[in-house]
Amino acid sequence: MKKRAVLIVLSLILILVFTACKATDVIGKMAVTSFEAVLNIIPDKITFDQTYNGWTLESEKGDRFLWGKDFSAQDKPDLMLDFDAKPFINAGLDISKLPIDIYAYDSAANRILVKAEIGSISFEYKDDAKALDSFKKIVDNHRDIVGYHQKFDHYGVALGNGNMFEWAKDLTTNDKDIVFVLNPQPFIDAGADPTNIEGWIFAKVEIMDEKGKTIEVDKLLKLFDL
Repeated sequence: MKKRAVLIVLSLILILVFTACKATDVIGKMAVTSFEAVLNIIPDKITFDQTYNGWTLESEKGDRFLWGKDFSAQDKPDLMLDFDAKPFINAGLDISKLPIDIYAYDSAANRILVKAEIGSISFEYKDDAKALDSFKKIVDNHRDIVGYHQKFDHYGVALGNGNMFEWAKDLTTNDKDIVFVLNPQPFIDAGADPTNIEGWIFAKVEIMDEKGKTIEVDKLLKLFDL
């Protein structure tokens, strides 16, 4: 597929509406079901991170999405994206210029961490928690950050500040099974050329603003077919 066609498709895929349904929450239920399918197809890539007290889903390139087992800890992120810093540094990024309240740099591993604090609720479990159990707690307690795009059957979790993690509802019909989504502006402000970050696609995408109006914004995207 030509690059232009890919970007057009991506601009549509990333339309997510983050609203809670006050009636029967079909979106919330299907978000759990589809996320479970993702976990089941890559069980060897789902692990528990003791350092951050959360579950991680790892891509074939080593990018990670982390969701916390408990959101009450103030010293650990509730959600996090973790990815290789090298392509960003090679594109001109000055790590020291990234906002420290959102971004952290693991110099030993050369990784960029995008951290999100969502709430302070202590999740309670009847038995030993598994990865899906903790994800269900997010849907139950923070439904407003879980979104769905009807046309392309994609769900997503918003980390805030324009950063997201997305996955396909049906893995058998969608070749964009998981997507890491970044707000490129902080990286641009810190010196990176977004068109020159290896492994990431810089594109104009359509999203819904708070009033339900469709607008275009810049995003950095990394997609995987599981």
